Amino acid sequence: MENNNIKEERIRKIALSYYSRLDIRKAIYDFSQNRETVPRYFEEFGKRPDALQYVSDILAFAKKGATSFHCSEEIWKDALQISTEMSEEQLQELRNGWDLLLDIDSKYLDYSKIAAELLIQALKFHSVKNIGIKFSGSKGFHIIVPWKAFPKEIYGRETRKMFPEWPRLVCQYLNEMIKKQLIEKISDLMHKNRKSYVKDFEAPKQVMPDIILVSGRHLFRAPYSLHEKTALSSVVIDKAKVNNFQIQDANPLKVQVRSFLLDAEEGEARELLLQAIDWGREQAEKQEKAKEKKQGAYKEFVIKDLTPNLFPPCLIEILKGIKQDGRKRALFILINFFKSLKMSCEEMEEKIEEWNKKNYNPLKEGYIRSQLSWHSRQKAMLPPNCDKLHYKDLAVCKPDNFCRFIKNPVNYTVKKSFVLRKQGRKQKTIKPRKRKGFK
Repeated sequence: MENNNIKEERIRKIALSYYSRLDIRKAIYDFSQNRETVPRYFEEFGKRPDALQYVSDILAFAKKGATSFHCSEEIWKDALQISTEMSEEQLQELRNGWDLLLDIDSKYLDYSKIAAELLIQALKFHSVKNIGIKFSGSKGFHIIVPWKAFPKEIYGRETRKMFPEWPRLVCQYLNEMIKKQLIEKISDLMHKNRKSYVKDFEAPKQVMPDIILVSGRHLFRAPYSLHEKTALSSVVIDKAKVNNFQIQDANPLKVQVRSFLLDAEEGEARELLLQAIDWGREQAEKQEKAKEKKQGAYKEFVIKDLTPNLFPPCLIEILKGIKQDGRKRALFILINFFKSLKMSCEEMEEKIEEWNKKNYNPLKEGYIRSQLSWHSRQKAMLPPNCDKLHYKDLAVCKPDNFCRFIKNPVNYTVKKSFVLRKQGRKQKTIKPRKRKGFK
């Protein structure tokens, strides 16, 4: 087995020669624009944040011992301004967008090929045409759908600010979509010479897109970057020829450069994102129902007299009007809160109209009507739980003593109503004591 020091020295020599090629450096540099891009020195990453300023930076890093380069999925206004001290809201403002990155890896390259082909088919099914794919450098692939393909806003929420929540949701949705075929195809590959067999339910887990990669500031290997363990290049390949890919195609001495940058059609991935979000809501509802069933739900508890004194502090604050950015998020919370409590459409519209007048800059009536119309056709869904950032970002999270017992604004109202009714019943059943008179 090759000594680790000898292996490190060998890969550094290959890297220096490989990154001397101008076409390789330019391919990496072009892709890295507006991304956090960090060199790796065999086993250790360079300082963060970092970014490539010039094409020549790549060779300069290689001369210092850099063996590979890693980029962010997130696209930044200025990657060098990123700081670990920043709040999530500050990072959102600095983030211009994000690419959807599906990381497929397995101990067998053939498994990864099957998963990659199925994912490409699933993306095409949702009318996504501009899809990039590259070899990971080991035994997998990276599939990318560029930021330009996604709508800039959905359901009143800015898409650029929904990282990593929405791309992670898309990964989970696509996983579920291809799972059955993936099990069948991998089982066929493993047992193609048998007439009957038990399908392999474990093998597909090895090649499902990695949702861990879909996290804030997570980096992935840049196209045409080398891989330290294999000394192979992360080459871009034709999405129609994934099955034809061979390891020797990634030999750094034989690499032919092609662009990983795609000029997608504006919003071509809209249907994909919408379907993933709706699927996510359905899954959340199923989980909530299962949880309520297990814990003994109060789902059918009807509040006959829904008055503001039953509302949680965060909703009371929102109803005072939004004094800064966040009106659309607040509207999303209000609609789901009222609908979950079975408020009539007329009363909901009236309350939201009254709320909108109090905002620092009222939302357009047409926008509110479209949101109310869309939500009226959907199943009731709880507003975000109290531990989500929505309430803190809106500066409306001002918990009272009752808040510590609940996890969702709707739970607050239901439980408080139940407690008050219970107290009222007790008071009615207590008979007044008779005063004894003096004889």
